[in-house]
Amino acid sequence: MAVTANQEKMEKIVALCKRRGFVFQSSEIYGGINGFWDYGPLGVTLRRTVEGLWWKYMVTDRDNIEGLDSTIICHPRVWHASGHVAQFSDLMVDCLECKKRFRDDQLQEKGVCPACGSKKMTEPREFNLMMKTYVGPVADEEHIAYLRAESCQPIFVDFDQVRMSSRQKLPFGIAQTGKAFRNEINPRFFTFRSREFVQMEMEFFCRDEESMTWYDYWHAERLKFYSEVLGIPVEKLKIHHHEKLAHYAKAALDIEFEFPFGWGEIEGIHHRGTWDMTRHAEYSGQNLQYFDQERNERYFPTVVETSCGLDRMILAVLCNAYDEDKAPTQKEGKEEDVRVVLRLAPILAPVQVAILPLSNKLNEKAEPLYSELRKSFRCDYDVTGNIGKRYRRQDEIGTPFCVTFDFDSVNDNAVTVRERDSMAQERVPLDQLKAYLAGKIIG
Repeated sequence: MAVTANQEKMEKIVALCKRRGFVFQSSEIYGGINGFWDYGPLGVTLRRTVEGLWWKYMVTDRDNIEGLDSTIICHPRVWHASGHVAQFSDLMVDCLECKKRFRDDQLQEKGVCPACGSKKMTEPREFNLMMKTYVGPVADEEHIAYLRAESCQPIFVDFDQVRMSSRQKLPFGIAQTGKAFRNEINPRFFTFRSREFVQMEMEFFCRDEESMTWYDYWHAERLKFYSEVLGIPVEKLKIHHHEKLAHYAKAALDIEFEFPFGWGEIEGIHHRGTWDMTRHAEYSGQNLQYFDQERNERYFPTVVETSCGLDRMILAVLCNAYDEDKAPTQKEGKEEDVRVVLRLAPILAPVQVAILPLSNKLNEKAEPLYSELRKSFRCDYDVTGNIGKRYRRQDEIGTPFCVTFDFDSVNDNAVTVRERDSMAQERVPLDQLKAYLAGKIIG
C-alpha cells in the first residue's frame, strides 16, 4: 500500500519527536507498552509551558475561576454516581483470523476486518474502559477502586468545599489539570488516543437561564485560546456540533484540529445541566444545592464544561509547527538542501534563545551572556559542530532565535541574531540584546 503525503508527514513528526527528545514510547527497552508515552527534556518543557498558558488563561487571569488539584483515586461511589462503572464502555468486535480488535462504530464496512479483509468477525461486545485497582492490603471486591477516567468528577464532589473556602457566588468555575486513565482497546495515532493522559478541565456553575449565554461565551474563549495563544491558524480548526445529546444536556460541541491523519477532537464544550450535581447528591446523601441569596432559594447549579486533553493539544501544536523548506548550503556549488523546522510560536518554544559561540576560544566571553539571558528566557548553549549544523539542530527543535557570538563581538560588543523562520540575520548591540529578544518573544 502506497504511503500518502499525510502519512509520511506523521511518520516524520513521530521520528523527530523521538530523535530530539520530545516524546517516545514508555518502557521502550522492554519493547514498549501500547498507549503509554514518555516526554523527554524538550517535550516536558513544551508540555509544562502549554499547561501553564492554559492555567493562566483560564484561572490566573480571571476572578471567577478557582483552581483544584484532586487525587487520581476517588471513592468508588464517585464512579457509580457518574455512571462510569455501569456505562463507560465501547462496543468492540474481534477478527477471528488476524485476532485484531476494533471499535464497532469505527468499522467502515460492518462485518469485514479492515486489517485483513476477513468476514469472520465476532458479534459486538461491551468492554468497560475504567482502569481497576485495589486500595488496602487485600485484593478483593471490597477493596476495588478505579483510576479516574476524567478529572471533572472530583470537581463536582468538591464543589461545596471550594465554594465555601473561596467565598465564591454563582456564576463561577473550578478548574484543574491532571492525569486521567482509560483502558483504550485500540490506542492509535501516536499520542492522540492513549491510555494515560493529562486532562485540563473547567466546570462553570451558573443559573440555568444564563447557561446558554455562558456556553456561547466559553465556546468563543476556547477558540481564541487556540488561535491567539497557541498560534494555530483558524483554518486548521473547525466546530462539530453534536446532533445526538445526552438526556440532561442542552448543547455540546467539539473543537477539531486538522491532523495529518484527519480531523480530530482536541476539546469539548458541554452543557451538562444539573446531572452531575444531582447524581452526587443522591449517591452521597449530602445536600449539594446552592443557596442563592438574591433569590432566597436553593437549587442545583447548571454546569457548562470546557474539557481538553493536554497531550492532544501538544500533538496539534507539533503538527501545526512541522515544516520543511529549502535552505542554501554552506558549500559552494551544492544544491539547496531540505531544512526541517518547527515553526513554534516563540512563547511555546522549549528553547527560545540559543547562544552559539563561533569558537571554543570565545567561551569565556559567551558563557556569561548565556548565564544572563537564561534568567529571562529558556536558553541553550551549543558549541559543537560548524555553525550551519548548529542552526539546523535549533531549527528542528523550534528555537526562534540563535545568537552567534563571533570574534568581532569581543571588539564591537554586538552579536548576530538569526531568526528561525526567515533565516534573516541582524547585528544587535549586547546592551540592547535582552530588550530586543523580549520584544520578539513576549511582545
